Amino acid sequence: MRYEDFSPPSAGFNPTYTGGRLERAFLLESMAEFYDDRLIGDILFKVKGGKEANVYACSAFGSRGGGLLAAKVYRPEAFRAMKNDQLYRLGREETAADGKAIRDSRALRAMHKRTKVGRALRSGSWIQAEYRALCDCYDAGLAVPEPVSMNERVILMSFIGDEDGAAPTLHDVRLEVEEAQRASDALFEQVAGMLELGRIHGDLSAYNVLYHRGEPVVIDLPQCVDPHTHPAAYELLRRDVERLCSYFARCGVERDPAGVTAELWRTRVRR
Repeated sequence: MRYEDFSPPSAGFNPTYTGGRLERAFLLESMAEFYDDRLIGDILFKVKGGKEANVYACSAFGSRGGGLLAAKVYRPEAFRAMKNDQLYRLGREETAADGKAIRDSRALRAMHKRTKVGRALRSGSWIQAEYRALCDCYDAGLAVPEPVSMNERVILMSFIGDEDGAAPTLHDVRLEVEEAQRASDALFEQVAGMLELGRIHGDLSAYNVLYHRGEPVVIDLPQCVDPHTHPAAYELLRRDVERLCSYFARCGVERDPAGVTAELWRTRVRR
């Protein structure tokens, strides 16, 4: 599946952001339903590009109070390139983009073999997993973007930032010791809260935590794993903790990663 496989739909969706011809065609086809459903009025600019997905800032319709929404649009070639996603799928029930479990043996074999059909199923399952994780974390009061809607290619969520642009990642800011201590405490509470929901981020670092109005906001959740079913859950938690501790140590806040991991596991993972 490539950008050139897509052509613009005939709807009256004509976003401000143009991009390249093929990118625009893919965006029009992928996001027109959000325009038709009066969730977004326009695509304004690209926030960032990545190997798996691009993020775009969109204007929200007045029915949502106006303002901005973020659209995480998975690139059509993303699931050709992904090599390590199988690690995160261990112990996870595969689901289709509509949220229904995939139990058909032929479909599961196609996913394993990464055929064209299988890649499409893997993509839908990956996006559905991220949307479910966002919903669960947001409903529990954790600091993640508010999920708004999704389809088989896109997750629509609240925009973390303002009209001048997206909030920076922790990687892009250097905090004074007192501010870093507050952010560190808040972020490890987030990690603890996710554990209580039966989730480990699995790829957490200063690159996928936004820093907005003095608060850390966790993003990029498709690879979340279940601490009760994933065979490498403790190691993935330890890696998340080590990466965060490494960042905060550079800001003057020292924590013992091994001790933090052990304490989180002991107190927050119910077995």
